Amino acid sequence: MNIDKLARIDLNLLVILQILLEEESVTRAASRLHLSQSALSKSLNRLRDTLEDPLFLRGAHGLKPTSHALQLKSQLPGILQGLYQVTLPPRFTPAGSHRQFSFAMVESAYDTLLPYYIGPLLRQAPNITLNSYGWTEKSMQGLLQGQIDLGITARDLHPTSDFRLNNLPDGITQSTLFTDQQICLVRQNHPVLEILKTEQWDLDKYLQMSHVQIRCEGNDWWALDYHLAESGKHRQISTTLPDFYGAVSACAHSDLIVTLPSSFVPHAQRLYPLVQLPLPIEFSPLVYVLLWHKRNDDEPGHKWLRETICQSVAQVLPAADTSSTRL
Repeated sequence: MNIDKLARIDLNLLVILQILLEEESVTRAASRLHLSQSALSKSLNRLRDTLEDPLFLRGAHGLKPTSHALQLKSQLPGILQGLYQVTLPPRFTPAGSHRQFSFAMVESAYDTLLPYYIGPLLRQAPNITLNSYGWTEKSMQGLLQGQIDLGITARDLHPTSDFRLNNLPDGITQSTLFTDQQICLVRQNHPVLEILKTEQWDLDKYLQMSHVQIRCEGNDWWALDYHLAESGKHRQISTTLPDFYGAVSACAHSDLIVTLPSSFVPHAQRLYPLVQLPLPIEFSPLVYVLLWHKRNDDEPGHKWLRETICQSVAQVLPAADTSSTRL
């Protein structure tokens, strides 16, 4: 290591480079960094001089990283996380901490899990700040890049699902919070309920109905749909919505049927007069998991946060499978 050369580098430039690599736009990067475009352009020129590479070329849709910049893109998150952890105190004392922690959570977890851990976290650490964002198709990348501390989302146990539990990017670690099953909801007085007084609820009737679907990480199909497609069967999805509350509202005001995790059913039924029906097919369960990057495994504040969440959920959901990698 050339310490003399390193001493001449403005480490703030590495933060600027990371944001430029994420945004690939001077305008968006300047907005995130609260800098003028002129100031950011000057910093970019300094980066080019320091690293002896153009780093970005202008394209039709913004900045295009050079091959060297793409190599740095894979290295920078870990470097910056390491620098950030150097600034942290050697111990984490919850009662006196003013740390900020960021979450990305799947929508159903706000009602299903947050009530169990938010109180214990803030009672132990009343001065911390918890910033929460919705879980999207970009959230996993946020964990990899260090933009997000923790993710809470649902993963499938079905072996062919793109969102299966063991299909996680390198560096991402998980702890299972609890296991759930899919269930169906229809409105009270739905025509199918009258039919079921004399006939059996089965897969054929389920597939004949019109379904409302919740979009998952930008995808319109769930693992259930791929499972059905393997045998040439398909749900009649007539409406696709981005969230659970919209889906149960559509279900309550129409003859649509919605399929969703059973843990969300009590919240839906507090809002609308909805009737449960079992999923008329044997299908693997899903699990709610806590996700983080392994570089945070032993960081004291991060470890306290994970342990508090897992312990709080386990106390309320004793049947949860809390098997985990290292916390």
